[in-house]
Formats: sequence, C-alpha cells, structure tokens
Amino acid sequence: MATVTEVSAARGAGAVRRRPAGSAGSAGSAPGAGGPERDTRIKRTLYVVGGTLAALVFLVPLVIAFVRAGQPGDVIVAAPDARFFELSWINFQAVVDQPAVWRGILNSAIVSISTAVLTAVLATLAGYGFAKFPFRGRGVLFGMVLVTLMIPFQAILTPLYLQMNVMGLTDSLFGLVLFYTTVNLPFGIFVMRNTFASVPAELEDSAHVDGAGTIRILVSVLRPLVVPGTATAALYAFLASWTEFLGALTFLTDQSLYTLPVSLVNLQQGAYGQVNFGLLAAGSVIAMIPCVILYVALQRYYVAGLASGSVKG
Repeated sequence: MATVTEVSAARGAGAVRRRPAGSAGSAGSAPGAGGPERDTRIKRTLYVVGGTLAALVFLVPLVIAFVRAGQPGDVIVAAPDARFFELSWINFQAVVDQPAVWRGILNSAIVSISTAVLTAVLATLAGYGFAKFPFRGRGVLFGMVLVTLMIPFQAILTPLYLQMNVMGLTDSLFGLVLFYTTVNLPFGIFVMRNTFASVPAELEDSAHVDGAGTIRILVSVLRPLVVPGTATAALYAFLASWTEFLGALTFLTDQSLYTLPVSLVNLQQGAYGQVNFGLLAAGSVIAMIPCVILYVALQRYYVAGLASGSVKG
C-alpha cells in the first residue's frame, strides 16, 4: 500500500515538474507568434500610407479643378487672397447657357460611343483570330500591331489628314470615328488577343464536338468569358475619344461638328480673345462627369481585363 502511495506521489511530482516546463515553452513561443502579427501590422500600415498618398496624387488636382470652377476668372489668374474660397455656380450656369457646349457634348457622345463600339467589335474579332487561328506570319503581324502602339498619332497626323481629305472624310463625324478607331485599335487588339489566349482550348473543343460553328462558339461560349477584355477595350477607346482635342481640331472645321474639348476652347470673352478660365474650368469639370461615371461603373471589368491581358498567350 505504501508502495502504491509513493508511486502516485512520484507521478504527481513528475506532473508538477513537467507542467512548468510546458508553460515555459508556451511563454517562449509567444515572441515568435507576435513576430508575424507585428509584420502584418507594419505591412498594413505601409499599404494604408501608400494608398493614401496615391489617392491624394489623383484627388488633389480634382479638388483644385472643382474649386477653380467655382471662382470668377479674375480670381483664378490672381494670387490667392481672401476671395479664394468664395465659390459660386456662375461659371457652371454660363457654360450651361452656351448652345455650343450642348452641341459639343452631343457630338462627343456620338463620336465616343461609336468609337468604343467599333473598336470593341474589331478588336474582339482580330484578337480571336490572333489567339485561336494559327496562320503563317501570325507572330510577325501581331508584332507589327504592337509596334504601332509606340508611334504617337501626332507623328502621322499630317499624312492621315491628306489621305482622309482625298477620301472626303474630313469635316465629318464618321471620319473622326474612323480616325479614333484606327488610333485605339492596336491596344484593343493587344488586350483581346491575350484575353482569348487565356481561355482554355478545351471549351472550344467541347463546343466543336457538340456541333457549334466558329461564330456560335465566339458568341455563345467565349463571349461571357471575355467580357472584361471587351469592356477594357471599349472603355479605353471611349475615354481617349471623349478627351481628345488635336485630332478633332485638325479634321473638323465646321463649328456645328466640334466636339466638347474644341467647343470649350472657343469659350472666349473680350475684344482681344481673352480666355475666360472660369468657363474653361467649369466646362472641364462637366466633361469629367461621364468619364468618372463610366470608370466607376466598369472598374471591376477594366481591372480584370488588364489582368487577363497580362497573361502570356
């Protein structure tokens, strides 16, 4: 009986002796567990600081534009004084009362929407051909498309004007749509080609087995999968066309066909053609509205389209 008691006591003492060792091990592992948490907090802080600074880089010019749009012209060109924050809607009212501005908005909407649709359709067809149909010289031809991305359209503006003038496409919104489509199409082809290349070939093989043709596969099978790329090409073309100035000024001479950027430049006041910067600032803010709305609405498609365009084909 005494032996059993001694054995029990010895086991209890062993358990007591082992328990501090376990607790000490747990305490020793605490710094190791806190290390990753501390690194996570540091990374999160850096992300927040970096994101805040990046947001300020983009938001500060917008805020300044809104503030300037509410100031009279003499305050804009003068040094900051007590009138800097005396804002009003006079400039916006003056812009809205200009018939040329409304006509410019309509012309810009027609040109930009037409360019976006035409660019998206042509880029989708060309990207599908480059990604899914092997043919001789495909790599060279696609390389030539990429080379055109490096050439600014200002470098070829004069020969383009001469060619379009011979074809009777100057002073025409349709000619301006063709010009913008030509300029934006290489980027659209690049995005759509890589978007189609990221789609598994097994989907097409299954559709072929079911008896679907090429057009049927493109419209019914692949179209839902390439919506982000299509939205990216269309949004890029729309924004580039909506804000473009030099091409519209070059190809259009009829004031009734002026787009919004050209119409805003014509908002002048005074006998010597002095520019009213208040009207220009208000008009620029109004011109931002469609761009901001479209980008916010299609942001997830735009980001997904750019991500799919980065996949190697």
